[in-house]
Amino acid sequence: MRSQRSGPAAWGARLSTPGSPVCAPNWLTLREPADAAARSVELVDALVAHLGTTGRDRAIEGLVVRDLGCGTGSVGRWLAPRLPGPQTWVLHDRDLGLLDRAAVGLPERAADGSPVTARTEEGDVTALCAGDLAGTTLVTASALLDLLTTEEVDALAAACTGAGCAALLTLTVIGDVAFTPMDPLDAVFAAAFDDHQRRDVDGRRLLGPDAGAVAADAFARRGAAVTTRSSPWLIGPDEAALAEEWLRGWVDAACAQRPELERHVPSYLDRRMHTDPEGPLVMVGHVDVLALPGGGSR
Repeated sequence: MRSQRSGPAAWGARLSTPGSPVCAPNWLTLREPADAAARSVELVDALVAHLGTTGRDRAIEGLVVRDLGCGTGSVGRWLAPRLPGPQTWVLHDRDLGLLDRAAVGLPERAADGSPVTARTEEGDVTALCAGDLAGTTLVTASALLDLLTTEEVDALAAACTGAGCAALLTLTVIGDVAFTPMDPLDAVFAAAFDDHQRRDVDGRRLLGPDAGAVAADAFARRGAAVTTRSSPWLIGPDEAALAEEWLRGWVDAACAQRPELERHVPSYLDRRMHTDPEGPLVMVGHVDVLALPGGGSR
């Protein structure tokens, strides 16, 4: 194991800001394969079916996809090759370095060989309104909703439904973590982590694991057809580097919320990092949300 951690104070101060642990390029790169394996392909199939029945001649106009909080561009790398037709991706983030990486890494071809192009927009994604999304076909985001407030998620739903565009919002944590084997402190750290995710930051009450349900409700109240699917990480023995990095961040965030847990960290990490299970080391629950112009939910 490494001998140093970022520490709960650093984690708490830097979370959800450019340069924070959750936005670090190395972390985003490390988690990308697990993200890709977890996202719901079923929701993409439903999205493609929806796009095929819309009135626009998309073979000519193409798709306009806005990726909010794009990071290094993992959503585009995963989704663009699964969507047919010409695509223009508008990559949104507050970090110029991440925007540059995302634009360079986007695939050049869609599912049917059509061209995929990209442009970047720096700024706060929570400030977008329906007018900003005019002409947009699809809004995407990954691991973003839990960093927002009820008001910000509500505003996002209002912007998307007001602009008449679909939304595919993936990998929102739901507060469901299961380790193999179990440890008596698992539930203690999990509860502290969830409380940390729901904390107040500069007067903003973050949604944390409540975000997926809040988003589904916000879109449904505005007439969108909402479908949700589970999208868990299943981190196995072959992904020890990801498991360790995630675990350290998870523990740091829990200790930022409850500093008294610090005294348990060395022994807890030692037990957790020296197990040899046959199956997954840990399951981290997420939910994917698809909201389509229309009505109903399932």
